[in-house]
Amino acid sequence: MNLLKSQRTSAQAGFTLIELAVVVLLLGLMASLSLPLIGGFDPNRLDSSARRLAGTVKYLYNEAAMTGMEHRLTFEMADNSYRAANVSLSGELQPLQGVGARRKLGSGVKFISIYQPQRGEQNEGEITTALLPGGWLEETIIHLQDDKENKMTLRLVPLTGLTEIYDGYRDFR
Repeated sequence: MNLLKSQRTSAQAGFTLIELAVVVLLLGLMASLSLPLIGGFDPNRLDSSARRLAGTVKYLYNEAAMTGMEHRLTFEMADNSYRAANVSLSGELQPLQGVGARRKLGSGVKFISIYQPQRGEQNEGEITTALLPGGWLEETIIHLQDDKENKMTLRLVPLTGLTEIYDGYRDFR
């Protein structure tokens, strides 16, 4: 009797061909729905670069408030990069690591121009924005463009540390 019972159990232990076909069909359906979403994710797109820059600004704004030290964000127009530093008590710039380390915009993304009311519009050289410990940062308008000529405008808002992001080129003068 025991032998008959063990043969029946081992015969029922596997999956049927129909069950396997259903599982493969469901996996294929899930893959076909999710792959276009994953394929559309490109970390070098214009909006990703803009959001990464906005995150850096918010981080520096919070760091300035928490440490009581002035921070500076410097944009390098020639190589489409930006970097952060804090100003020590002796007045020396100390480069930051981590979030504040030098970062390039995504491939194909570049700075068109940067506008600051106190300095006007600039499209070459280094441009610096100060973030003060009292919760103030210089209003700065950043214009970005990708290799497909899509444009975005970022506005660094004084007193809040927020970065407003707009599709297209916006002039705030």
